[in-house]
Amino acid sequence: MKEHPKEHSKEHLVKEYPVINPDILRTENIIKTYKSGEIEVEALKGVNISIKKGEFTAIAGPSGSGKSTFLNLLSGLDRPTKGVVYLKEKPISEMSGNQLSDFRRDHIGFIFQSYNLIPVLTVKENIEYIMLIQGISEGERKKRVNDILHAVGLMGMEKRRPSQLSGGQQQRVAIARAVVSRPDVILADEPTANLDSETANNLIDMMRSLNETKGITFLFSTHDKKIMDRSKRLIILKDGRIDSDKGLPDQLSL
Repeated sequence: MKEHPKEHSKEHLVKEYPVINPDILRTENIIKTYKSGEIEVEALKGVNISIKKGEFTAIAGPSGSGKSTFLNLLSGLDRPTKGVVYLKEKPISEMSGNQLSDFRRDHIGFIFQSYNLIPVLTVKENIEYIMLIQGISEGERKKRVNDILHAVGLMGMEKRRPSQLSGGQQQRVAIARAVVSRPDVILADEPTANLDSETANNLIDMMRSLNETKGITFLFSTHDKKIMDRSKRLIILKDGRIDSDKGLPDQLSL
């Protein structure tokens, strides 16, 4: 008697039809070389990483390790000498200037060490600035700004200008501005460097809360042990290479 084919096992089906969780951000063999006169300095030496949605990751390392250079490449603010940076599987390191600006506007949020707020604009105007460029309607902008002001603890300050805020409050505005346009990933370069310990801790808690409740992906370049300790993943760069890459215990559940 002819045997009927056996049914596929679940294991076989998983192998044939895998559940795909694509990387939001990844790099392929990133090399960055700078020239100083006739001398070439290799700041990054073939770095490969992948970041998935919802990660809260710190990139750390000693001064000169290449972490700020790496963050600039991930954001498209600089281009690698060799290798490719992908955001949502789009090769941003190979995009033209205008194409890259538009793509970055819609998919990447930035938090800078020096806040980079526009001094003549109010808190509300700074927060909604990117949404104006994106062409989001006035009604939707108003709703999002109101929601994020509540989330970052700035209600009642929406008419103040940056000069009327403390450093911690200015950084809250910078975080709100980065989050409110709903990017795929937020890149933060030393976001607590100019803040006292208590303010820094409060801001880290706030960013972790946004990560946990809204699934926002954060990637930090930092020297701050407080950020490293409360990250879910820690990547250490040393001499332009990844020295270690490990997941960390969830500090919020300890």
